[in-house]
Amino acid sequence: MDKPAPRRVTIVDVARHAQVSTTAVSKVLRNAYGASPAMRSKVQQAIAELGYRPSAAARGLRGQTYTIGVMIPELRNLFFADILDGINAQLGDSDYQVLLAAGCNGEKAEAKVIDAMIDRSMDGLVLIAPVSARKRLTEVARSVPTVVVGRHGSSPAYDSVTDDDIAGAALVVDHLAGLGHRRIAHIEHHETDRIRLAEMPNALRANGYRAAMAAHGLADHVDIASTSYTQAGGYLGAQQLLARPVRPTAIFAGADVVALGALEAIAEAGLTVPGDISVAGYDNSALAAFGPISLTSVDQDGRQMGANAARLLVERISQRDRRTAHIKLSPTLVVRRTTSPLHPRE
Repeated sequence: MDKPAPRRVTIVDVARHAQVSTTAVSKVLRNAYGASPAMRSKVQQAIAELGYRPSAAARGLRGQTYTIGVMIPELRNLFFADILDGINAQLGDSDYQVLLAAGCNGEKAEAKVIDAMIDRSMDGLVLIAPVSARKRLTEVARSVPTVVVGRHGSSPAYDSVTDDDIAGAALVVDHLAGLGHRRIAHIEHHETDRIRLAEMPNALRANGYRAAMAAHGLADHVDIASTSYTQAGGYLGAQQLLARPVRPTAIFAGADVVALGALEAIAEAGLTVPGDISVAGYDNSALAAFGPISLTSVDQDGRQMGANAARLLVERISQRDRRTAHIKLSPTLVVRRTTSPLHPRE
C-alpha cells in the first residue's frame, strides 16, 4: 500500500514545539511588535526543526502574502533578465518572494496573467512594458499596489520607471552621424494604438530617431522598417531595408534582440558588419556584450530600473495613499565593434 502523504506542519505544531502560544508564533511570523528576542529565537528554532512553511493563502487572509508578481512581455528578450536581477537584488534582504509570468505581448493574454496574480492575493505587481489600456492599468493599480516599468505617461494610480528613450535614440543617431553615415535606417516595433504611440518605448525611440535625423539635417534620409521587437522582426526589417534601391549604410535596431535578427539578415546577404553596414541596438543586454557579437548599444541600466521598481513597490505597499513617483533614467551609449566610420566608397 502507498504510504499516506505526510501531514503539513501547522502554526499550532510550531507553538506546541516552542511551548508558546499561537499568537506569539503569529507575531514572529508577521515581525509584529510585542515578540521578545527570546521568544523569536524559540519560535524560529521550532520552525527550523519542524520544517514549517507558512501558507501563502493563510497569510493573505491575514493581510499579506509577501509575494510580488512580475509580468514581462515575453521570455526571449535578455534585457528583461536585467530588470529581474535589479528587482531581486533590491528585495534580497526582505521577506518578499518574486513570482514571474509572461504577458505574451497581447492585451487578452496580459489581462489573464494580471488577473491570476490579483486572484492569488499578491501584495504588489511590477508590470514591464504592459500593452493594456491606460484605463485597465489604473483599475489594476487601484486594486493592488502597482509599478509600471518601461511605459511613459504619469498616473495618479501607479508609480513608473522609464528610460529617456528619445534621448537614447539620439545617442545612436549622433554616434552614427559622427562616423559619417547619412543613410541611417531604423527598425521599429509596429504600433497603431494612439495611447501606446505616446507611451511605449518603441514609439518614443522611433520619434527620437526622426528628431535626431532632422537635427543632423538628415530628414530626407529617414527610413523606417516597421516590424516587431523580436529576432524575427529584426531579420525581416533588415531584409526590407537591404532591398531598398539605395540601401542604408547604418541600421539602428530598436532593441538588441532586433539587432540580432538584423545581423543574421545582413550576413545572409553576403555583407559584413561594420564593413558594409554599421548596426546599433538598444538595451545593452548580455547579448550585446557577448564577444563574437560585440554590439554597439544604448545602456538604459535595466538593473537600476528593476531596483527602483522594487523600492517604489515596497513603499507603495506600506503607504497606499502616498503620491505616485515617476522615475526617468538617463541612458548612455556603449560603443563596440558593430559600428565604424563610413567607408570612403559610400
